[in-house]
Amino acid sequence: MDQRTKPRIGITIGDVAGIGPEVILKTLLDNRVLHFCAPVIYGTAAALNHYRKLLNLENFTFQTVQGFDQLHPKKVSVINCLEEEMEFTPGSPTAATGTLARTALLRAAQDLKDGHLQAVVTAPIDKDNTQGEGFQFPGHTEFFTTYFDAPESLMFLVAEGFRVATVTGHLPLKEVANRLTPELLIRKLTILDNSLRRDFGIQKPKIAVLGLNPHAGENGLLGTEETEIVIPVIEQLKNKGNLVFGPFPADGFFGTRSYQKFDATLALYHDQGLIPFKTIAFERGVNFTAGLPIVRTSPDHGTAYDIAGQNRADETSFREALFAAIDILRARANA
Repeated sequence: MDQRTKPRIGITIGDVAGIGPEVILKTLLDNRVLHFCAPVIYGTAAALNHYRKLLNLENFTFQTVQGFDQLHPKKVSVINCLEEEMEFTPGSPTAATGTLARTALLRAAQDLKDGHLQAVVTAPIDKDNTQGEGFQFPGHTEFFTTYFDAPESLMFLVAEGFRVATVTGHLPLKEVANRLTPELLIRKLTILDNSLRRDFGIQKPKIAVLGLNPHAGENGLLGTEETEIVIPVIEQLKNKGNLVFGPFPADGFFGTRSYQKFDATLALYHDQGLIPFKTIAFERGVNFTAGLPIVRTSPDHGTAYDIAGQNRADETSFREALFAAIDILRARANA
């Protein structure tokens, strides 16, 4: 790839008490990554050096930069997001590690908005201790949706040809049924269909929709959301030429691997989609926020404090998230 056309990918360090720094270092330790992108890590050089020594990754090198005019096309760059020294212990999140995670995220998001970056890959945060000025959201998805003034977005989990999106995201289960409306379902299906076309190059996407209730409601016996909301929406979109099918009972749908017959599956709430996705594709899964004017991806795992600093974290999901961002940028450029 031409060094001048490589995309600049911002990487937010996440909570440094978690496994974010480890999976970042392990991913970027392979210099071949630099052939496809120019990585810019938002965090602190001190935190990266701490993990570099702790994990015996002395071969990893980077340059600390003050501005984008200092970037080198064949080096990993780091932007220090805190001036003061910060002490931390792997596995023990603190207010300070949350502040760094928030500051790095806000700085990267602003640079993305200003056009200095082409995409952002976010390492995991502790959603609780990251709360503060500029970030008062239940997660990255909601933050980026608001920050980039998008009317709607979609949590979209991808792993090669296996793709699962969710109608509702970080929402208490008891509120899901009340939040589910025909209008919301149509909006989410529209975003999903558009993303499959624009971001993944699928000209005529085939989408499966899951039911909300056990056995997809059993014709109204176990719940009426399917007959009152889901089925009418599916029929409406089918009449417009969309390849939308369902509602399918979630357990049998994944148990029989019926998802393999579709380009994507739309779950109606968070765990309905993420539990089977992570069971099937945990180590290689990517969380992509669809429906935004920018590209943001992340690994599909959390901070994993219990193994932080022990050289046990698998970087596969983070590597996949980085390359997914590059692939989506390419797909959009060719759309």
